[in-house]
Amino acid sequence: MSERPSGRAGRAGRSRRMKLPPGFGTIWLSVAIDLVGFGIVLPILPLYAKRFGASAVTATALIAAFSAAQFVCSPLLGRLSDRIGRKPVLLFSLAGTAVASLVTGLAGGVVVLFIGRVIDGASGASVSVAQAAVADVATPEERSHLLGLLGAAFGLGFVAGPAIGALAALSDQRLPFLIAAAIAGINAVVAIFRLPETHRPGAESPSEGPLPGTEVLEDTAYRHGRPARGAEASAWRIPGVATLIAVSFVALVAFSAFESTFALFGARRLDLHLSSTGVVFAIVGVVIVVVQGGFVRPAVRAVGEQRVLLGGLVLNAVGLAVLAGVHSFVSLAPAVLFLTVGQGLASPTLSSALAGKVAADRRGGVLGLQQSAGGLARVVGPVGAGFLFGHAGVAVPYVVAAVLMAAAAGGVVVTGGGGSGVRAAGAAPPRRATGGSGG
Repeated sequence: MSERPSGRAGRAGRSRRMKLPPGFGTIWLSVAIDLVGFGIVLPILPLYAKRFGASAVTATALIAAFSAAQFVCSPLLGRLSDRIGRKPVLLFSLAGTAVASLVTGLAGGVVVLFIGRVIDGASGASVSVAQAAVADVATPEERSHLLGLLGAAFGLGFVAGPAIGALAALSDQRLPFLIAAAIAGINAVVAIFRLPETHRPGAESPSEGPLPGTEVLEDTAYRHGRPARGAEASAWRIPGVATLIAVSFVALVAFSAFESTFALFGARRLDLHLSSTGVVFAIVGVVIVVVQGGFVRPAVRAVGEQRVLLGGLVLNAVGLAVLAGVHSFVSLAPAVLFLTVGQGLASPTLSSALAGKVAADRRGGVLGLQQSAGGLARVVGPVGAGFLFGHAGVAVPYVVAAVLMAAAAGGVVVTGGGGSGVRAAGAAPPRRATGGSGG
């Protein structure tokens, strides 16, 4: 039985475990700024499109165009980051956001607006590649915590972005898009010098062999640190990968059903106005930031990654079920609290569980597949929820979403959840970032 470290050595060990890995701060800041730029344009885009005579359907199709382009291109860019490294792909993503925002701001018609949104969606791999970069430098025990902090960056972007966009639009409707372009462009330039490279294919060999039953898969899929043809497809054969991506898709379909119909639901059931709905969504964003930034790590340390993921999905299901019966602000509060806490716990632990299933040379591709599934979910969820809201009843979208979220929780039970503390097949020990500044 080993003795517990005591005194100065024990405190030093705890300090090392608490210290953020080099490069994480720069990755976090790059993603946060990128999401601020994205959040600036999102809420005013439909109104902006109407100045060119776009119908409501066309205006909302602009949102779907982004998700569709992201669905196609995210796994491709994720796999590219496995081949050439994370930094070039993140720089491409930031530059793409700048170009897309500039195209949108200078657009003279609806067709150009669609071109801008497609460019933005096609280059929008910053989420999955940043997650892969964080997973590269994180230990299995700290992976959920660091991905939770990265998720907090997403939340901050979506809280600050719309506020900046709304204020800028008071002066000129083009101004928010030009601000977003400037933010992304400056961010890309700074990232050239500050962003570290966390994954250099072929730079290191795994210190341990592949797990039993995966020797042929690993040896034939990767040679000289570069994925062979068909390697991405073979990743689906690793136990749990396909199920976790399906869980991610189903859970986001359910949550996006809430996001897309809550304004209509609030107006019908609670007589909420646009400003009141905005306050609710701001509260949702703030709570998710707090949960992901402060509660994921202690929760995972206390009960383990799988139980936190399962608990988050169950809380989401309960929140959606309660929301279906809401008729007053008193009952709305617990419903929103269950939803936001559940989403704050489930989102980073789901990505961490998926990252823990695969080796470093597949991480970008697999997390890209997860983001691609998320893009498709953000098309399916709102369309399906809107149809149910209009044709089946006000509460029906949330009842169906609660059932879907419960099914996602069942999928986590089937797949065994995450693998914190267990090295993925053929994976090398976590590497520290090389080059750039620690941020």
